[in-house]
Amino acid sequence: MNLWFRLLLLLLRRPWRQKADPFSTTVVRMRVWPLDLDLNRHVTNGRYFTLADVGRMDYVLKSGAFRTALRHKAVPIVGDAWGKFRRELKVFESFEVHTRMLGWDDKWSFLEHRFVKDGRVAGVVVMRGVFRAARGTVPPADIVRDLGMPTQSPPLPQWLTAWSDSCDGMSVQLRDEEGLTAR
Repeated sequence: MNLWFRLLLLLLRRPWRQKADPFSTTVVRMRVWPLDLDLNRHVTNGRYFTLADVGRMDYVLKSGAFRTALRHKAVPIVGDAWGKFRRELKVFESFEVHTRMLGWDDKWSFLEHRFVKDGRVAGVVVMRGVFRAARGTVPPADIVRDLGMPTQSPPLPQWLTAWSDSCDGMSVQLRDEEGLTAR
């Protein structure tokens, strides 16, 4: 099933009317459709990232972050994403995407999407993103303050800060390479 159809279905269910605390976990129920499959007849690795988009949209609407972003004239942008695949999801199986806020730093907000089937985690997608406005990136502290949350993030797990640091390192390397290419 195409992402646009899933997003339309999500919006028709009016998730913005169901409030969720920004530290709670939101849940979207889905089913595996034939277009979600790869040649091995299970959900393709890339589709997990696409399905995480649906879970993230649900979270952003329910938590009120979308309204806050509109007040800042900002849009949510994914900077980096990482996936861990543990079990297969096969055609017509139902599953849930559990989305929760892990925390934030000076620039990035970190969200986790767990793909759960029969009470077991089939995969996890972690992303870091920003809210970008015409004047630049809106600090996460401004967003969470508007949501009524403390501006201090909960402690981030060591693996998450290490991953974020590695993403920053790759960004530096890519900028350096582009500088060498431009000469």
